[in-house]
Amino acid sequence: MAGLSRSIAGRVAIITGAASGMGRAAARLFAAEGAHVAVTDLDLVICEAVAAECGPKARAYALDVADAGAITGTVERIAQDFGRIDILVNNAGVSSFCGLDDPACEDVWHRAVAVMLTAHQRMVRAALPFLMQSDAPRIVNIASTEGLGATPGDTPYVAAKTGVIGLTRGLAVDLGPEGITVNCICPGPIRTAMTDAVAEEHKAIFAKRRTALRRYGEPEEVAHITLSLVLPAASYITGTAIPVDGGLMARNA
Repeated sequence: MAGLSRSIAGRVAIITGAASGMGRAAARLFAAEGAHVAVTDLDLVICEAVAAECGPKARAYALDVADAGAITGTVERIAQDFGRIDILVNNAGVSSFCGLDDPACEDVWHRAVAVMLTAHQRMVRAALPFLMQSDAPRIVNIASTEGLGATPGDTPYVAAKTGVIGLTRGLAVDLGPEGITVNCICPGPIRTAMTDAVAEEHKAIFAKRRTALRRYGEPEEVAHITLSLVLPAASYITGTAIPVDGGLMARNA
């Protein structure tokens, strides 16, 4: 046994889209495990509330990941405030359910790609000089089972999330020589702000019909897989796309 560490205590993690849902759950879990957490999202007030939940090792930062300049400035500020960056979790996302014949499709498409794909590579590029100084640098991109299969009327989201899986593989190959692991998680039906509009009875019907576990997942269940991928001991897993979907992708009928 090499004695690889299963602790992120003292590590510095940036989490985008951390004001709610899976990002908030990851921030709280990482902080509970002893990490310093940069909680980033659009609304600073909400970020501050989440940081308060996380405890004294967390700090809040307003960040619009569609703004390239804001990414560079915020990442540099986080590195200055904490003195290092070890972990990057690209979680920020937007609902992009839109038919191709919808007049708003062009705008929805560009927003989806900007927030859920272009922003991921920009965050990686901004954090890279600092990650390269870490002894256990980890990147986790949050994709979706929509990147593994498609729901009708969801093309912008499907395209962006499929791109995240490809980006993850490309980055894993490019950054592997630096010892930086890059993986992505593909959540299935999870109870987040994006699914709040779905009636409980419809959630139950979908889960029983489509998932092996016959229920929606909780954000914390995704957060625990995220944690597993950023451990120092997770040093030989990279370029993967891991479904966290209650068996949705495994079930034919």
